[in-house]
Amino acid sequence: MNKARLEAFSDGVIAIAITIMVLGLQMPHGAGLADLLKLVPQLLSYVLSFTYVGIYWVNHHHLLQPVSRVNGRILWANLHLLFWLSLIPFVTNWVAEHHRDPVPVASYGAVLLMCSVAFLLLRRALIASEGSDSRLAKTAGKGLKNCASIVLYGLAIPLSVWSPLSGTVIYVVLAALWFIPDHRFESAPSRQP
Repeated sequence: MNKARLEAFSDGVIAIAITIMVLGLQMPHGAGLADLLKLVPQLLSYVLSFTYVGIYWVNHHHLLQPVSRVNGRILWANLHLLFWLSLIPFVTNWVAEHHRDPVPVASYGAVLLMCSVAFLLLRRALIASEGSDSRLAKTAGKGLKNCASIVLYGLAIPLSVWSPLSGTVIYVVLAALWFIPDHRFESAPSRQP
């Protein structure tokens, strides 16, 4: 199967998730700076979530770039990832309103954890389809950063129940780590159509 439809559908879902997040932002109730400052937790939640969705979009693009074909397993793995990404706007709005409460912060982490697990499953499905000696397998490496992220999300979730701020700090640190570009993908020659 051609990968173009999978990429187009994924781009559409990701664009809709970002649109839903921005539509969830409230306008200040007044025209003063103090009114805007009341919305800082909401704005910071949006920035963090936008960063996460952007990171997944970039990495999804890099992951699919060397792929020559897709199959049913890949389609389902991709849909699994998109399901979890589509929940980011929901937990973003919840944590924006209740950033000091353990359940919303832990739920935010649970969605991020499942996004990371789903990305790992998609990566494995793509490598299985392309082959362990493929350019994708060589470029993608062993996925250690992805596995380490899963462990840290797994630690941040129960930590959020005890201290929501501590869990949030881990989510921010992980976003910062993923924001650093992976030079293996950046320097890999692109596949010509």
